[in-house]
Amino acid sequence: MRRIISILLVSALLLIGSASLTGCVVVPARGYPARVWVPGYWGPTHVWVGGHWGYR
Repeated sequence: MRRIISILLVSALLLIGSASLTGCVVVPARGYPARVWVPGYWGPTHVWVGGHWGYR
């Protein structure tokens, strides 16, 4: 029983951790391009590309 509870606890922590690391881009409903924050991501050669402002 203790093993099941510890597995569920670790699974829940991993799920919460991965959900907190995901980024989202919110774009307002406008007729012209809006400035939005683009979160950082891992580039193709395993290089971290920091977040930046962009136009959508």
